[in-house]
Amino acid sequence: MAGVASSNRQRSRIAPYLMILPALAYLGVFYVVPFYSLLRTSLSTMGGSVYLPTLTFAWDFGNYGQALTEYREQILRSFGYALTATVFCLLLAFPLAYVIAFKAGRFKNLLLGLVILPFFVTFLIRTIAWKTILADDGWVVDALGAVGLLPSEGRLLSTSWGVIGGLTYNWVIFMILPLYVALEKIDPRLLEASRDLYATNRRMFGKVILPLAMPGVLAGSLLVFIPAVGDFINADYLGSTKTTMIGNVIQKQFLVVKDYPVAAAMSFVLMAFILAGVLLYTRALGTEDLV
Repeated sequence: MAGVASSNRQRSRIAPYLMILPALAYLGVFYVVPFYSLLRTSLSTMGGSVYLPTLTFAWDFGNYGQALTEYREQILRSFGYALTATVFCLLLAFPLAYVIAFKAGRFKNLLLGLVILPFFVTFLIRTIAWKTILADDGWVVDALGAVGLLPSEGRLLSTSWGVIGGLTYNWVIFMILPLYVALEKIDPRLLEASRDLYATNRRMFGKVILPLAMPGVLAGSLLVFIPAVGDFINADYLGSTKTTMIGNVIQKQFLVVKDYPVAAAMSFVLMAFILAGVLLYTRALGTEDLV
């Protein structure tokens, strides 16, 4: 009996590792290997011809210097656009998530379905649709011009605001859902208790709702900001050469210029900046309840 019990305990200790083995294998094949390959490429030098390029590993850190100096403007622009889009997503998503969580009643599932429904359409089609909506002869430009928000020769397409608008629309769903989950967890009795203690709506929001919704704010901000920084579709279709983001540069370096070491170095620079920003942000807001 002692031997059976010992065998069972041993299996119980091994079982968790066996369960995570497929996930570890997946990460190893599709993350660690490509990550190592990209790192090695970023430290290589280019050779051969345009049609048949060759890479030689040479610990060439000059690729990183070139990425930071020549494309600093695009890096800063990408972070600026992504941060602005994240703030807009938060401002748009919080009221909607609040209404769905507390006011929708039996229409809650319907509203959630309507929120998610447009995102069944592919990312590219939705972005091209925004190109049509924001066109110079479109109704949006005409309406804004009629109320004086745009000058007579003003436009939205091929501007920074057009790119930010596209980023906001395409990623806002990733802000709404985490916020809704966080708000739905709030016990309504806490809101009733705050009213019984004569708290105003503003004070109740600042002292009860917002602190309890912070896990959703943190998760939504990361889910919007991280992909928005590396996005290149919106800048390509809704922007111009003056609104180029770092994702556009990386794409062209890989597929058009075919300067693979510099493109790989820019990818690592972007990852490093994102990682540093995420660590600072999560440290400031905390991650204890982010599950």
